[in-house]
Parts: sequence; C-alpha cells; structure tokens
Amino acid sequence: MRDFNLYIRKNVFTPIALLISTLLLSQESKKGLDSTFDDWFKPISDAWSGFIFYSVEVAKGVEVPLVVIVLFLTGFLFTLIFKFPNIRYFITGVKVAKGHYDNIDHVTVAPMKGDVTPGGDSIETIRVEGAIGEVSHFQAFTAALSATVGLGNIAGVAIALSLGGPGATLWMILAGLVGMSSKFVECTLGVKYRDVEKDGTIYGGPMYYLSKGLKEFKLEKLGKILAVFFAIMCVGGSLGAGNMFQANQAAKQFNSIVHLESASAGAVFGLFLSILVGIVIIGGVKRIGKIAERIVPFMIGIYFLAAIVILILNFDKIGFAFSQIIDGAFNPEGIAGGVIGVMFIGFQRAVFSNEAGVGSASIAHSAVKTRFPASEGLVALLGPFIDTVVVCTITALVIILTNTDGTVMQYGVKEIDGVLATSRAFAKVLPWFPYVLTVAVFMFAFSTMLSWSYYGLQSWMYVFGRSKKSDYTFKIIFCLMIILGAAIELDSVINFSDAMIFAMAIPNIIGLFILFPKVKEEVRKYIKAITEKEED
Repeated sequence: MRDFNLYIRKNVFTPIALLISTLLLSQESKKGLDSTFDDWFKPISDAWSGFIFYSVEVAKGVEVPLVVIVLFLTGFLFTLIFKFPNIRYFITGVKVAKGHYDNIDHVTVAPMKGDVTPGGDSIETIRVEGAIGEVSHFQAFTAALSATVGLGNIAGVAIALSLGGPGATLWMILAGLVGMSSKFVECTLGVKYRDVEKDGTIYGGPMYYLSKGLKEFKLEKLGKILAVFFAIMCVGGSLGAGNMFQANQAAKQFNSIVHLESASAGAVFGLFLSILVGIVIIGGVKRIGKIAERIVPFMIGIYFLAAIVILILNFDKIGFAFSQIIDGAFNPEGIAGGVIGVMFIGFQRAVFSNEAGVGSASIAHSAVKTRFPASEGLVALLGPFIDTVVVCTITALVIILTNTDGTVMQYGVKEIDGVLATSRAFAKVLPWFPYVLTVAVFMFAFSTMLSWSYYGLQSWMYVFGRSKKSDYTFKIIFCLMIILGAAIELDSVINFSDAMIFAMAIPNIIGLFILFPKVKEEVRKYIKAITEKEED
C-alpha cells in the first residue's frame, strides 16, 4: 500500500500540479502554448488526416471520405448476407437486453469457457456486483452506447443539415439502419474471441478476434499485425477524440453560460471533470457499467423530453417537416451535389455518429455475462438505432421545425459551430434550453470519456501488457489529458485523433469479412436455444 501511495503521489499529483501551474500562469502563456503546440503538430495531423480521410468526389462540389463509403457498404453487405438482421432480430434484441432469455443465456447455467472463478470480483471489468459473471446485457449496451451518444448527436447533426438540408435526415436514418448489421457482426465476434483471465477479468474487442480468429484461418501473422495496429489507433482515439475533445467542448459550453474564457477557467473545469472521471476509472473500470446504465438513459431522457415538448408545441408543422425531409432527399434545391451529395452527407453523419464498423463498441460488449456470443450481437444492433435513428433524427426534426424562417441556419452553407446552432433551435421554443444543454453536454462528455477510457485501457494493455503499472500509467495519462483538453485549443490533435478512430476501421473491416462465417454459426446456436426454450 505504501508503494502504491508513493506511485500515485509521484505519478498523479505531481504531474497535475505542474500542468495546472503552467496553465494558470497567464492568458498569454495559454496563447503561446496553443500556437506553439499546434504549429508543431499541424503538419503531422494534416498528413495523417489526409491519408485516413482521403476523399472522393461523389457529386459536383461534394467530396466524401473513402472510409465513410467503405463503412456504409460494409453495413449494407452484412445486411444482405445476414438477411436483414436489423429487422428480423430487432424484437429479439430488445428481449435479450431486458433479460427475457437470462435463464438460457447467463453463466448461472454454465460457466464461461476459461473463467475458473465464475462469480468472483473482477477488478478491471465492468460487471454486475453480486451476480455471477461480469456485466448484464443492458449494462454492456449502455456502456457502449454512452461512447457514441454524445456531442455528435448535438453538433454533428446541425452541421450535416447545414450542408445537406433537411433531406440529409432520410439518408442518415438509412445509414443508421445498415450500421446495425455491422454492430451485430463485430460484437458477436468480440464475445466469441475474448480472453478470460484466472481472476475473471475479461479482455475483448477487435484486438482479440483479429489475432485469435484469423489464426483459425491460418492467418496468424496478419491477425497479429492488424490487432496491434487497431490497439495503437484505439489508444490515440481514446486520449484525443474520446477524451480531450469531449473535455474541450464541455468546457466551451460551460464558459458560454458563465462567460469565462480564460486559461484558468478551462483548467479548473478540466480539473473538476478529471477528478470525477478519475474516481470512476482509478477505482476500477468495473464501475463504468453501473454508472453508464444510470447516466445514459437519464441524459438521453432530458434531451429527448425537451425535443418532444418542442414537437408537441409545433405539432401542426410536423407534416411539413417530413415533407421537407422527403423532398430534400430526392429533389434538393440549392444544395451542392444534388441528390447524391445530400445522400452522402447523411451517410457521413450517421457513420461518424454510431461508429458502426469501427470496432470500438465490441470492447465494451465483450464483457457481457453470457455463454452465447450471438446474444450480445443482437443487443448491440440496437445501438445505431438509438444513436442515429432516434437521437439524431429527433435533433434534425427540432432544427427543421424551428428553422422555417432561416434564423437557425441557412441550408447549403456550412454551420461552423453545430452545438450553438442546435442550442439556437431549441432556444427559439424553450429560451432556458441553453442551460439544459450545458448539463446535457457535460453528461454526454462525461459518459463518453468513461467508455473511451475503458476502450483505451484495454488496447493499452494489449500492447504494453496486463500489469498494475501499465494499468495505472494509462489512467493517469487519461486524467491529465482531460485537464489539458479543457484548457487549451488543440484543433490539430483533435483532427489527428479523430483520424485514428476511423483508422481502426481498416483492420476491423478486414477481420469482419474473414470471420463472418463464425457469426453465422453462433447465431444458429443461439436462435436454436431460444426456440427450444419457447417450445418448452
């Protein structure tokens, strides 16, 4: 214990004190730090982002990153290969998440293969306390959902509408539906190929189904290379877009309400947020499931309730809004690229929002308490539906309904700050909404950081080993990055880390297309088990 306390003092409090001292020197030092770091890092960021987000022109004046097209086509192909699992298994997925099939699914029936201590306390795995196994289907679902339901649903939708008009909403919904199939495949594989340590700790995600799964196909070397590449990209994405970006946007929204723009305000806010996150992750990532299952429904509920109020107050305009969506999707006027342009703008928003095909969600879903991998695949397919089809569509409807006079945005002209645009839309009906939005943004950012800390930790330990030193080193770095992200402008870092997240899709998609026959086997096993139960 003494060595541990010394480690924490040396590696946590000292770096934090030094970082805050630097940030609090003066506003001038902030500007110097911003510009110096950004100037140094920008060429690297531009080169990497340009490679990952290499764009092709899909219509006149509209370029779309190739990775967006690949991710959409992956979902579309899996939708066909598995005969529309997003529709056929939707109700079943809801039942599984609710625990309807727990008596045939959970390890109370049979211990997980490799788990020599079923029911034991697993320090670093999100789990259900007091229950046999690790984490419930619902907790795994909300933990993964908390990483995707976030600022993209608030800011990203507004930006997509400003570029593609109301019609982008329809294509966004379509991309969300096909993305359900990708999530279904990758999360089934995540459970099938996970590692279970002697103490019950679970390690899962693309790193494991790439290395272990491809080995079964005599592609061991390729699997290891792809797994390590994925893990490195995931660590970068976790520290950047899953951490610093969230802290930065939450700090900005907070400062817009309290009217503080100094470096010290950002540092103090970042320190407060860092402490909250640290309480959860330093004490063990097992807490994420319990916290996520409370935060995610609550934060979606607040946002959803405000949106419903606006829809009710504008009930007579809802028909007009849907007509704008349909007309805009097939007959856009004044939008660059016409129908094709609007289509791919919607696809891009959906892909960026739900991350289907990227592989990140399978890391959280891998910790589920089950002996049927396909059971969690069915739960996971609900994620893009909630994230994109429901939350993103609700945001789009509010913007369309409140923008009939063009005061929220001008369609066809890119909106620079999506959060403020969405805030303006809600504030037109609910003047107090910016304050609610501040709470929502904070909660979105907090829950996203919790989940991405878990993704980053799992990937970090895959590369650097499963030791306490490796564990706490990552957690300390993660907490420090929250303070840094909230205090200074790091546009280049954010762009770089965003590209790292979508670079994860490259090895993941290769693995999915090699391993999908294994998913078919697992689906047959689980559906057979369900059928036999219902016949009894």
